[in-house]
Amino acid sequence: MENRRLRAALDGATGDLPLLGAAPAMERLRAQIRSLADLDVDVLVLGETGSGKELVAQALHQWGKRRQRRLVALNCGALPESVIDSELFGHEAGAFTGAAKKRVGQIEHADGGTLFLDEIESMPMALQTKLLRVLEDRKVVPLGSNEARRIDMRVIAATKVSLNEAAKRGEFRADLAYRLDVVTLVIPPLRERREDVPLLFEHFLDRAARRHGRERPAIGATIRTHLMGHDWPGNVRELAHYAERAALGLIADAPGPATPPQNLPDQVAAFEARLLHESLTAHQGNVAACIETLGLPRKTFYDKLAKYDIKPADYRRG
Repeated sequence: MENRRLRAALDGATGDLPLLGAAPAMERLRAQIRSLADLDVDVLVLGETGSGKELVAQALHQWGKRRQRRLVALNCGALPESVIDSELFGHEAGAFTGAAKKRVGQIEHADGGTLFLDEIESMPMALQTKLLRVLEDRKVVPLGSNEARRIDMRVIAATKVSLNEAAKRGEFRADLAYRLDVVTLVIPPLRERREDVPLLFEHFLDRAARRHGRERPAIGATIRTHLMGHDWPGNVRELAHYAERAALGLIADAPGPATPPQNLPDQVAAFEARLLHESLTAHQGNVAACIETLGLPRKTFYDKLAKYDIKPADYRRG
């Protein structure tokens, strides 16, 4: 029964893993992406490490009218300052020592498509000024050239920090922060949508088992407890790695009950009790959040708590 529930959720979701989930925050995010995909508006994606910022950018591109053209991705934090200028804006032959031939920069390469700038908070201040001019004029001037070239592109920038807060600390240009912060998509961290953890884990576990040519392992008490109790600071990426280790048999997992109930009423009761436990654990005993997540009337929810002798107060931290 639980497998059917998870499969139904997987079938109804998008193929982009961090966009998978039934949590209200993820439903809103998918709706926002679809409404923005066809618009030629620049977008800022805000999310913690491992939450799936690049895949949100891919969804914006693939669901939009520019999907037949390039999606050019550049990680601003992965390139040394001495290289990123040429990578972004390109250069003419002889523009600097070692520039033996002309190079088309990533901005010009994205003409007609989408430019994705990941970790934009890491971009050097001097380049932020040049990027602001590109965003305003949609023109680029390669190093060593006096000719401005018009560019038709959409820009998606991603950051794991608030650019406005970074600007207040003098770590980011305020004018660029304001320019980027017109349309912002916020990816909720995994700890704020715990009800999606089992769904994502099932997907990652199946994928890892297929990739390694192994049987999908049974999930016992140790893994279940970790899934719902861990805060997942690495978000979806951390969960995917955990599923990989589980598929490879690298996690010592205590088995579940040795003699599971055999008749249908007992199996239904065990399933309901487990869902109530997982929801209360995920929401730290918040009854209203559990009722919304499970889609139950309030009276039905409390009747089931009484039936299984489950007390929300036992799940509240502190």
